[in-house]
Formats: sequence, C-alpha cells, structure tokens
Amino acid sequence: MKPIKKVVFPVAGMGTRFLPATKAMPKEMLPIVDKPLIQYAVEEAIEAGCTEIIFITGRSKRSIEDHFDKAYELESELAFKNKNQLLESIQDILPSNVSCLYIRQAEALGLGHAVLKSLPAVGNEAFAVILADDLIDAQPGTLTQMIEVYNRLGNTVLGVEEVDPNETGFYGIVEVSEEKDYLKVDSIVEKPHPDVAPSNLAVVGRYVLTPKIYEFLATIPRGAGGEIQLTDAIARLLQYETVVAYPFSGKRYDCGSKIGYLEANLAFGIKHPQTADNFKKIVLETANNLQD
Repeated sequence: MKPIKKVVFPVAGMGTRFLPATKAMPKEMLPIVDKPLIQYAVEEAIEAGCTEIIFITGRSKRSIEDHFDKAYELESELAFKNKNQLLESIQDILPSNVSCLYIRQAEALGLGHAVLKSLPAVGNEAFAVILADDLIDAQPGTLTQMIEVYNRLGNTVLGVEEVDPNETGFYGIVEVSEEKDYLKVDSIVEKPHPDVAPSNLAVVGRYVLTPKIYEFLATIPRGAGGEIQLTDAIARLLQYETVVAYPFSGKRYDCGSKIGYLEANLAFGIKHPQTADNFKKIVLETANNLQD
C-alpha cells in the first residue's frame, strides 16, 4: 500500500447557518480564537503525514486560497516592526513540503459530488477527506489515528462517534458488527429518522477512502436533498470491500452549528496560552453573574 499523502477538503458550501457573517466570508474561515477552522483541519492532515492538500472550492472562497498563500507585504511589515512571533505564525502555516491544489465545484451538488471532483488530483490511490466544520481536539490527531488503522487493515475507515438517538437525522448512521480487532460496517444510511435508524453511531467528518469509491460516486443517482451523497456511495462500496468504523478518541465540536462553534471557542480560549488565565476569570465571572 502506498502511504496516504492526499487529503480532500470540501469547502464549497455556502454556510447559510452563519449568515450574515458568512455573506462575504467562507464559514471555513471563521476563527477559533486566533486561527480559522480550515487551518486547524489542515494542521491535522499535515500531522498525519499528508503533503498534498486538495481544496474543492466554490464562489467567494478566494480567502481560503489567500490564507495558505505567501503574504509578502504583511511579512515585510511584521519584520520591519520586529513582530517576530506574529511573523513566524504566518510563515509556518504550511511547511515547505506541502502543496495546495484548488478545484472549482461549479454546482454544490453534495458531499459526494465534491469528493468526485477530486478524482483527477487523487487518481488510483487511497486518500483522506476532512470536513473542517467538525473540529476535533485530539492527541494524536483523529486523522493520524485513522491512517494507522488503514495502514494495519488496508480498508476504508470512517470516523464515528455515538450521538443522541434523537439526532440521527443529521448524520450518516452506521450499523456495525464486532470483528476481532475492529468494527465492521454492515450498513450505512444517510440521515435516518430516529424511529428507523439502525444505531446512534454517526459518521463525523473524517474518512480514509480507497479509490474504488470513485466508481460509485460517478454512477449513483442523486439521494437525500437531491444531492450526490457520499453515504450512498459507501453503501455500494460495502458490497465489494470491508469498511471499518473507527470510534476516534478526542472531543468533537460541531462548528457547523452556532452552539458547537461557541463551545469550541470557549474550550480553546480556556487553554490558549495567550488567553487562558484571563479568559477563565471572565468565564467564571460571567457564570456567577448569571446565577445571581
């Protein structure tokens, strides 16, 4: 098996749940303390050994490309003012051995369609997919954990966690059986009603996929919401390959929702070295005031 070096970031979504903030700014650029969501996701991929970053973009996403590009004028200004710590923070966003590729998704036809657009860049090798909305605080990073599973088993790996049974309608849900040292996916369904969901084990924003997935993404009909669903393609893949469900270790923040986004800022703000002490005091004072 070739080592996994390529990771796909579907970032063409419109982010309507965060309007008006996302009217002119991609939701992936919303900051968690002092870094945008997409940077946390890219750092996770780089930690896992990925060196080819493939963004599937859409209209008004240029700021993502600018963020990972070199900013000569800003660097010169920071260097002139001896703001060396800030200078290092923007120079170190991408290591020199990491490259970025941007592919335009003209129509937002679903996650499956976004992944399919990456075929020319990925080719016939296994690859990863990260949804930046799902910020996961984990050591080692979630993708590192999942690639270790792939390296051991050689199969597609889905990052999963248990969710509230009443929330299955927001996720792809898997039914699994226990094998000797992994969970085998027996079935997967997109956003089932709680009454018919096979379990409460949800797929959340992390995938390691074999290239056979492209065959099904190219041929499946549109599914839920009139979109090409990655979940439907994985359901087809189950007939040909073993698919592994991996309950990752770490805390996930659903930053596609306002509450999850606020929770992430709270958690990361409390532990950030530049904000931790003062922010903890503010949180405690605010909590006490609410109780009075």
